[in-house]
Amino acid sequence: MQELVAQYEERLREMQLIPRLSYGRRLLRRDGAPNRTFLTSLFIRHELAIEFLKDVGLIPSRVPCNICERDMTWTADPTRNDGFRWRCRRSVARVRCRGTASIRHGSWFKLSNLTLWEIMNITYDILRRDPAHQIEDEHNHGEHTVTDWGMFCREAMLEYLEGSSQKIGGPNMTVEIDESKIGRRKYNRGHPVQGQWVFGGVERGSGRTFLVPVPDRTADTLTALVREWIEPGTMVVSDCWGAYRDLESQGYKHSTVNHSLYFKDPDTGVHTNTIEGTWSHVKVFLRHYSKAEDYRYHLAHYMFAASCRARGIPPFLEFLQFVASKDWTHVHVTSSADSTA
Repeated sequence: MQELVAQYEERLREMQLIPRLSYGRRLLRRDGAPNRTFLTSLFIRHELAIEFLKDVGLIPSRVPCNICERDMTWTADPTRNDGFRWRCRRSVARVRCRGTASIRHGSWFKLSNLTLWEIMNITYDILRRDPAHQIEDEHNHGEHTVTDWGMFCREAMLEYLEGSSQKIGGPNMTVEIDESKIGRRKYNRGHPVQGQWVFGGVERGSGRTFLVPVPDRTADTLTALVREWIEPGTMVVSDCWGAYRDLESQGYKHSTVNHSLYFKDPDTGVHTNTIEGTWSHVKVFLRHYSKAEDYRYHLAHYMFAASCRARGIPPFLEFLQFVASKDWTHVHVTSSADSTA
């Protein structure tokens, strides 16, 4: 997808659809993903934007008729906000088939009534982790529109992770584990929010991470998650929490650091600074969220971004590639859109 984005950026330059930029700057971010100027310039020419969406797989390039089951024809339709429509022009037993479908058929765009340009922009902002109120102000969207589409994006990220997650660690590998309570005081005052316990692990060197909301910190809960997420034979480093006492009997090497005395053992050098640093990033990432039901999805957003960062992949393009690979035909519309398609 990065190659396609680069090709379209060159086409935009050739068509002189972009503003003058100093020092040969491009319409791409440093990670190779398009920036906002790219998206805005692309949609100046609606036909070019549609071509781009088809080329990257976000809009299907063929749709079968739901009446005669033959491929329909792509036709211009100025009465539609999308500007095009699928129509069937075939005749069956001398009777013309009048099958028709939106160009969003089977795509993730069907989940919203926002325009294609608005969907791309709001998704860009969500992947960039812009605050919801800022997105609402920037694009003049309602609160429910931004909330619903944000939830859709995070549900997609969770599905992505569930389909691609692998165990971390292994022989000669070290994984730091810890648990932390995520929560905050509302407006930084008043009674504390109950918060949510989260168990996590980070593989040293690669930075591969897992984070899982947990109902408690008992040995049964945490040991089961260690077996689920960490390969046997791994050197597991933790604090002295009693729930980790039997990890060696589960097939792991185990080192501990007593945090009541020091953060790094002066004799052995054992520490959990990597996972502790991860908690700092996670808590900043989740600083706007206090509801327990939010954490699973916002942790998925954090892990999705961390996974992309560890592999050097632009999160925005990886997200688009995932939603382009999925058939959304039977997914119900969940977005509260404030415009019509």
